Amino acid sequence: MKTDHELQRDVLEELSWEPSVDAAEIGVTAKDGVVVLNGTVRSLNEKWVAERVAQRINGVRAVTDELVVKLAGDTKYGDAEIAAAVVNALDWSWAVPSKQIKVLVDKGWVTLEGSVEHKYQQEAADDLVRGLRGVRGISSQITVKPHVKPENVTQAIKKALHRAAQVDAEMIRVETKDSQVILRGSVKTWAEREEAERAAWAAPGVSFVQNEIRVAEATAA
Repeated sequence: MKTDHELQRDVLEELSWEPSVDAAEIGVTAKDGVVVLNGTVRSLNEKWVAERVAQRINGVRAVTDELVVKLAGDTKYGDAEIAAAVVNALDWSWAVPSKQIKVLVDKGWVTLEGSVEHKYQQEAADDLVRGLRGVRGISSQITVKPHVKPENVTQAIKKALHRAAQVDAEMIRVETKDSQVILRGSVKTWAEREEAERAAWAAPGVSFVQNEIRVAEATAA
């Protein structure tokens, strides 16, 4: 098992390796597998990338993101400008049913409300907003409400987990109630945990996934 110092070093090195992140402005602390990121970033997208970089390091069990978005050159965008940019981006996306989404902006924080039929549509809306200038944060309140539910969601997800190359399906338990899914068990890496959740969301008829899978670092034999 990695020491706190080794985990901190590995996260810092991976952040330095990531070209879309300014690692010089980011601090990292580690304690018992929990990594805390602090400092400043130039955009919400950079904040999101830094968090994902930390999560993919072997030995990281959880990430606390305390990074603050500081716009380059202290440039400020008005809420009206940001709202117009968000609406325009959603309208131009083929993946997002923009007419079903409402946009609220308050001091650079964007709230998305409404409902879509598929998880990828919700994620596409978040991704579009995250990449816009002036956005300091997102509150995604878009719900997934599929019109058609499969007869056996559990079996559909288990088959998807077995097809996923990065996932040890035998270590994961799937529980379903109507269109809601709970994943339990343990995996070796954060990437495997995320892959299992993606597989669950891909099953037709799933409206909610509660991921309770633990990341347990493998020990030497």
